[in-house]
Amino acid sequence: MNHDAYTDAYLRDVLGGVRSVAIVGLSANWNRPSYFVAKYLQAKGYRVLPVNPREAGGEILGMPVAGSLAELDEAPDLVDVFRNSAAAGPITDEAIAAGAKAVWMQIGVRNDEAADRAEAAGLRVVMNRCPKIEYSRLFGELGWGGFWSGVISAKRRRARLN
Repeated sequence: MNHDAYTDAYLRDVLGGVRSVAIVGLSANWNRPSYFVAKYLQAKGYRVLPVNPREAGGEILGMPVAGSLAELDEAPDLVDVFRNSAAAGPITDEAIAAGAKAVWMQIGVRNDEAADRAEAAGLRVVMNRCPKIEYSRLFGELGWGGFWSGVISAKRRRARLN
C-alpha cells in the first residue's frame, strides 16, 4: 500500500465499509477538531465511540466515554487516531487486539511501522487524512461544507471602519 497516495476508491471503500468509529483522543470541548469530526460522522450515520482517558466515565455527544479501546463494549469497525504519531503505534496495536477493520490516522499523524503491523493483521490503514474531509469530498458535500458559501476563506477579513 502506498500511504502517500490513496485512491478515491480505497478511501470510499474504507469509509463505506464501516458503521462504528472509535475516536481516540476525542475532546469534550465543542471547538476542538476531534469534536467537529465526531459530530459530523454521527450526522452521517456512523456510531461514534468516544475514547479519552481524561474523560472516561463521562459522556461526549450523548455517548459514554471509554478510557481505552479495550474498555469499549463493542469492537469498533474503524479506529480514528487523534493523537500524535508516536502514540499511534500503541493505539494501532490496541485496534488490532480489539478486532477493528481499519485504522485512520488524522492529518499530521503518520506511523509506518504501526501501519505495517495493522496491514499484516488484515486491517486497512489511512494516514495523514481526515475522515470528515474525505467523506465530504468523496460523497459530494464539499461545497456545502462552507467552501463555496464564503464562510471559509483563505483571505484575511478587513476590519470594518465605522
